[in-house]
Amino acid sequence: MKLISIILLIRVLCIGNSFSWDAVEQELVPLCDAAGVQVEVHNLYYGGCSLQQHAAFLAKDTAAYSHRVCTNDQSPITNDQSPITHHQCRLVKDTITLKQALRDGQYDVISLQQASHDSGIRDSYEPWLTMLIDTVRYYQPNARLCWMQTWAYSRDAKHPAYPRYHNNQQEMWDSIQACVQSSITNHQLPLIPCGAAIQHARQTKLGDTLCRDGYHLNYEYGRYTAACVWYEVLTGKDVRRNKYRNAAMTKKQQQLTQKAAHKAVKETKK
Repeated sequence: MKLISIILLIRVLCIGNSFSWDAVEQELVPLCDAAGVQVEVHNLYYGGCSLQQHAAFLAKDTAAYSHRVCTNDQSPITNDQSPITHHQCRLVKDTITLKQALRDGQYDVISLQQASHDSGIRDSYEPWLTMLIDTVRYYQPNARLCWMQTWAYSRDAKHPAYPRYHNNQQEMWDSIQACVQSSITNHQLPLIPCGAAIQHARQTKLGDTLCRDGYHLNYEYGRYTAACVWYEVLTGKDVRRNKYRNAAMTKKQQQLTQKAAHKAVKETKK
């Protein structure tokens, strides 16, 4: 699924929470940089934010979001840029409303997602998803609106919402897939299959080790896996040919996670 053709700068907006933080703020820009792709990622972060909460913030125009920007673009985006590491500039701006973010220039890709604990609960999606989609398309009619699929918790997770799924990873994953399939079919949203990539990686020698606390991805190769999915979706390039890996990863971990991400993206094309 190639979303972006030849373009000088890919601008991305994630309407998210800590799971978008995991997926795009650490490893996506270095992966793009290694391939010579210029990217600017805006993550609207509010911890644990569900579709219903996003819609409530939208209705009241609440400045609830921490506005995080990650880029390998060398042009200034603020006067207080943080130091560039791995050709990445990451900064946190002031809090912002969703409407303010949507008015902030033109984005190429905008992603929506459900809070992890609600991702497999069918009645947690509507009417809030439709409300958000309508608003995004009103302010950003030329952007490609996508759905970021979240992942199931680790088998031994202690998250307070895990009992909703009987503390069963497979049940949670099956529920997420069913809800996501229904949502993206109804709204014709392209999928960013981070959840599938994590599940594929768990079937390798990595095992069920990709989370650092049972639900958030670890810093070594969990976040890298999700970012590899984003990289393929944004660029149309095969991540298995990307040479970047963070210093904490082994070559084997890089190979396994890249293959898992590539497989997940490839499955969305069938």
